Amino acid sequence: QVQLVESGGGLVQAGGSLRLSCAASGRTFSSYAMGWFRQAPGKEREFVAGINRSGSITNYADSVKGRFTISRDNAKNTVYLQMNSLKPEDTAVYYCAADSLRRPVVPISRLEYDYWGQGTQVTVSP
Repeated sequence: QVQLVESGGGLVQAGGSLRLSCAASGRTFSSYAMGWFRQAPGKEREFVAGINRSGSITNYADSVKGRFTISRDNAKNTVYLQMNSLKPEDTAVYYCAADSLRRPVVPISRLEYDYWGQGTQVTVSP
């Protein structure tokens, strides 16, 4: 099992930046593909970005391509989401998630992730 704790959320003006972190417990962090999802009020949880076990492959939702960057540091058991050029529509609770199956691709469906953090609020003001 792995426990995930997100941090770094907050209130920022449109055009600003935030960096989210997700710290994982356990010694097998490098065996999990990791993903970031978000959920706005009244909407379903949606995929934002994902990264494979080694960090060599990433995947992004079209809505964040070119603005967000996912990365990981396996030595620190941490995955990051750098968010630039933030927009009000990026406002949501952001969750990190871990996929324990050794898939050949980075999963984008929330159903493929086994473990979830508690979430961190990101609010972007106009």
